Amino acid sequence: MKTCNEPAISYRPPSRRFSVAPMMDWTDRHCRYFLRQLSRYTLLYTEMVTTGALINGDAERFLRHDEMEYPLALQLGGSVPAELAACAKMAEAAGYDEVNLNVGCPSDRVQNNLIGACLMGYPSLVADCVKAMRDAVGIDVTVKHRIGINGRDSYAELCDFVGQVRDAGCRSFTVHARIAILEGLSPKENREVPPLRYDVAARLKEDFPDLEIILNGGIKTLEECEAHLLRFDGVMLGREAYHNPYLLAQVDARLFGSHDPILSRADALRRMWPYIQRHLEAGGSMHHITRHVLGLGQGFPGARRFRQLLSVDIHKTKDPLTLLDQATSLLEGH
Repeated sequence: MKTCNEPAISYRPPSRRFSVAPMMDWTDRHCRYFLRQLSRYTLLYTEMVTTGALINGDAERFLRHDEMEYPLALQLGGSVPAELAACAKMAEAAGYDEVNLNVGCPSDRVQNNLIGACLMGYPSLVADCVKAMRDAVGIDVTVKHRIGINGRDSYAELCDFVGQVRDAGCRSFTVHARIAILEGLSPKENREVPPLRYDVAARLKEDFPDLEIILNGGIKTLEECEAHLLRFDGVMLGREAYHNPYLLAQVDARLFGSHDPILSRADALRRMWPYIQRHLEAGGSMHHITRHVLGLGQGFPGARRFRQLLSVDIHKTKDPLTLLDQATSLLEGH
């Protein structure tokens, strides 16, 4: 496990050909450790961490991760260049491969702190933030953003945003191919109501061919990923990767050309056994980890029982590792 006080290792930029999106309350360190069992090459992202949480809170807790999780990126939320630079330094010292600035989250709570999608209305400020972080660290600084926000959703305004941030030194943009509507829609509705516009993201790649453009939004299958990779430099999956994590088992072979054998569902969970045991011995609850593996149980007889064991029975048992073995046995052959 790295802490924020350990020196950075020699830097090698991560591949963004396939990544799992930062998702609040989901992509914590336990989730990432589990997903890494399924795919060696997928780039994993933390939940968004605000600059205030790192500067004024328990930075070690927020930055904590296991070396098994690499390649790994930290997503930051903030809009004060000096604070973002300080947090980027913490990320680099902790061993993260990339720092990503959130310019896509539409929730009211972050808007009030000038974080997330509302920053698309301030491209020069985002550029200043990116420059400050790039001047502070040697690892990649990237941006995840929408194709626009209500009131600023023309293609010309999108190009102005990307152009200014590019001029500040950013070379990689992850594009959630929807606008964000900042008033009247919940974050969940903002992932579903504004229409997907892959054509806008594709036009952006055509007009900025020198930039790395990663497509995000609504992608559900590896077949879709393969098709999008004909036009884009990478794809990022969010909720589908969480609810159906076993699709990651084929990512290395299909998207990275790996010849390693594909891991079974049972073996993926079996690999988590020592990690879960260490967590229990440290006073943690197995549910902290196993809530992230429930998606392994779908599409076969016994899947419902698997999910029940790890979501309901887990809170009643005094022998969680035996229950874990029972759940693993239900995955055999699937």
